[in-house]
Amino acid sequence: MAQHYFDSDPGAASRPSTADLVLPDLHLRLHTDRGVFSPDKVDLGTRVLLETVPPPPPQGRLLDLGCGYGPIALTMASRAPSSQVLGVDVNSRAVDLARRNAAEHGLRNARFAVVTPEGSPTDETPSREDLSGPFDAVWSNPPIRVGKKVLHTMLRTWLGRLTPQGVAHLVVQRHLGADSLHTWLDSQGLATERVASRAGFRVLAVRRSGA
Repeated sequence: MAQHYFDSDPGAASRPSTADLVLPDLHLRLHTDRGVFSPDKVDLGTRVLLETVPPPPPQGRLLDLGCGYGPIALTMASRAPSSQVLGVDVNSRAVDLARRNAAEHGLRNARFAVVTPEGSPTDETPSREDLSGPFDAVWSNPPIRVGKKVLHTMLRTWLGRLTPQGVAHLVVQRHLGADSLHTWLDSQGLATERVASRAGFRVLAVRRSGA
């Protein structure tokens, strides 16, 4: 069953707050709210990803899949200021927060869009956004708890939009099925390698077959 943060229009009453993203190379104070993923603090999985992932391509199109209020996308945008970063989420409240956070931190190379779980545009998706890619890199803390069917559909769709040389980095908690997801990705013709393991999380690097 989908979690409340995976709803397109969260029913939780608004209670605005902030969360600090502190990394060796940047410090961002981010606006958050109830009804989005990890509103009280930047979750550990996201921090593990951002502290272990290689630098993003300096130019090109980069994707944050399941962007929430924007910590991953805004880190990509900060580390690769000449790139174009797109953050996508089904949660309209989270996307509004991500846009506000990008604007307040002057990260004009980061844009955000509300999408369906299948990766299609919605009425709230800006018409100028091209969701089809291709993307030179994907970083994601995917919503494992939404269930395998939804998760697999989402990953097939968006990882299929990588460039032939592109790499996706996913962070997944070990006890929530990181190793089984690794096996499934391989079975889909997506070459997958565990590149980091820390604090109960795996970071997986995923490439399209033949890349």
